[in-house]
Amino acid sequence: MSDEIKNENDENEDENFADLLESYSSGMSESLQVGDKISGEIISIGSDAVFIDTGTKIDGGVDKAELLDENKELPYKEGDVLELFVVSVDESEIRLSKALSGIGGIHMLKDAYRNAVPVEGKVKETIKGGFHIEIMKKRAFCPISQIDLKYVENPEDYVGETFLFRIKTFEENGRNIVVSRRVILSEEQQKTEKAFFEEMKEGDVIQGQITRLMPYGAFAELIPGVEGMIHVSELAWSRIEKPEDTVKTGDIVQVKVVKIEMGEKKNKIALSMKQATADPWDTITETVKPGDKIRGRVIKCLDFGAFVEILPGIEGLVHISEMSYKKRILKPEEVVNPGDQVDVLIKDLDIEHRKISLSIRDAEGDPWIEVPEKFQTGQVVNGIVEKKEKFGFFVKLEDGITGLLPKSLISKSSKPQMIERLKDGDSITVIVENINVRERKISLSPGDSRDTDDWKKYKGDSEQSVGSLGEKLKAAMESNKK
Repeated sequence: MSDEIKNENDENEDENFADLLESYSSGMSESLQVGDKISGEIISIGSDAVFIDTGTKIDGGVDKAELLDENKELPYKEGDVLELFVVSVDESEIRLSKALSGIGGIHMLKDAYRNAVPVEGKVKETIKGGFHIEIMKKRAFCPISQIDLKYVENPEDYVGETFLFRIKTFEENGRNIVVSRRVILSEEQQKTEKAFFEEMKEGDVIQGQITRLMPYGAFAELIPGVEGMIHVSELAWSRIEKPEDTVKTGDIVQVKVVKIEMGEKKNKIALSMKQATADPWDTITETVKPGDKIRGRVIKCLDFGAFVEILPGIEGLVHISEMSYKKRILKPEEVVNPGDQVDVLIKDLDIEHRKISLSIRDAEGDPWIEVPEKFQTGQVVNGIVEKKEKFGFFVKLEDGITGLLPKSLISKSSKPQMIERLKDGDSITVIVENINVRERKISLSPGDSRDTDDWKKYKGDSEQSVGSLGEKLKAAMESNKK
């Protein structure tokens, strides 16, 4: 019985060993090939090499010098993940690289071509249709359209630079090599775009650079190759007629992502500059209040009035009736035009409906306030015929003050025919007959319609007589009561 148990244990051990051997062998068979691209974590950093977890039984190594930055420092630490290409494999070592470089044979270039491994090349000179590129001491050609993603305006700017290229054509045993940098940049851009759209969401406020202006708005580049459009209405809280009034190409701006439309070929992004800043209506009560006098800019004129911007993004309406005390206004353009700077008085502030009532005439002041001080009944003044009507003449006494010379009183002039022949704009001498400040009315008569000195005397005597009669009546009434 004990022998049977022992034999069974031996069989189990043989099976476990076989499983382990098979597992180990299969792991070794899952080897990497030259040209494979891997993402591996840095497991250790040596003096000359950085060791990477390749996901197989064998760790990979990359020359430390290849990973140094512009300051000759290693910008990575253990645990960081790098994307590298397999450039050689044997039983004990996997060599990794960002790209093939240095001196190599034709077989290395063939491998790079076959496995799409990037190679490092230096732009030696410009030639017809493109550039002469030196790769591993071999001559290659890069078409001008394949040196960059953007349009090349000055090819000479690329001469002397070292870039990564992909071999697109390898013929005649290396005598005809055509390379492309554009495909590598395009792949990198696609990865960047994918990560960008995975992280970005509507409502985010990000930075962009204005790349071009159109009549309907401006385009801003958010990352290389990804643009969004800012409609002209979203450039500022103020009313904008043309994008160039607010931004210019090259400006760095803050924008809010308003909408993202994912498409099969291209994604569309709607942006807003104004929404990236605070709404001025939220703090308007801290800035202005009814009764304040403020200078603004005329934005637009309509039949019923003019819109005036008093603060960036804050507009109010000056109704045509609030244009002037001094003259009758039929069209806003008689007083203001778009672009004019004007003083206005804030009459009413409706924050809920975002409406502001403004007045130009109240900001200038009401000339009728000083009428009782400037004019008295019986006073002879010189005026200008402002308008002739069937019932009389409107006569301007001064800016904003107009009186009426009735038709019925013209006949009292010594020369009524001369008055009848007057035209708009002609001078005329008149007498102030009556003043009604509340109704803004002044009645006039011809300047020669009476002897003004006698009239004043008569008026004074009449007022005195009326006063004496009143006193006598009052005394009589008191006597009757007794």
